[in-house]
Amino acid sequence: MNPQSEVQARALAKASDFLNVIICPPFPFLSAVGDVIKKAKLGAQDVFWFVKGPYTGGVSPQMLKSLSVSYVIIGHSERRSYLSETDEMINKKVKAALKAGLKVILCVGEHWSVRKKGLAPAKNFVKKQLEKDLIGTTNYKLQTKNLIVAYEPVWAISTTKGSVVDKPEDAMTMARFIKKILFSRFHFLNSKVLYGGSVTSKNAVAFLSQPFIDGALVGGASLKPTEFKKIVKQ
Repeated sequence: MNPQSEVQARALAKASDFLNVIICPPFPFLSAVGDVIKKAKLGAQDVFWFVKGPYTGGVSPQMLKSLSVSYVIIGHSERRSYLSETDEMINKKVKAALKAGLKVILCVGEHWSVRKKGLAPAKNFVKKQLEKDLIGTTNYKLQTKNLIVAYEPVWAISTTKGSVVDKPEDAMTMARFIKKILFSRFHFLNSKVLYGGSVTSKNAVAFLSQPFIDGALVGGASLKPTEFKKIVKQ
């Protein structure tokens, strides 16, 4: 829920308007941000699975498309945690977004209660998320270009107040594993995986230089124009 005003949102968007960047502001600022960006693409932070109807608070894929939204984040760890979004709900959103022609940024990732047991349990957790979140998507002629997976190790995100730091080589291992699942289970070639474990200008190079990691899902650092610009340059 940042920033807090349309004026701030427009200013942040102008400062973040680079090629290969997707800006996902809160719903109230989508139109304003869409008006000012020239190079970046416009994305939304969530979507509902019904086209229309008495679903107070819901925003449909068609509504997003009417605002020239191209991408939508689905299954973000904060929505899974705070709003108890299930994999079944996320699957409905993924299919609705794809059917409407939106590109999906699907977030997956484990909590510390899983990761502290080792990398194998973490891989199994993420595998189950992917299988549940993407079930039935072949019915919508899902192509690799329409899906980006963002790996969010929840335990490594700064806003969780965690003290454990993720290692670039471990993140790479997970990214490679995700691509393997996308290929073996869903037949995706050249799938894209982003890293979303609190990326900053201080650690961006270490993570983004790893093979199998294709970009970053940037959180808090995206609210600091100078910091975000450094990440983009790196």
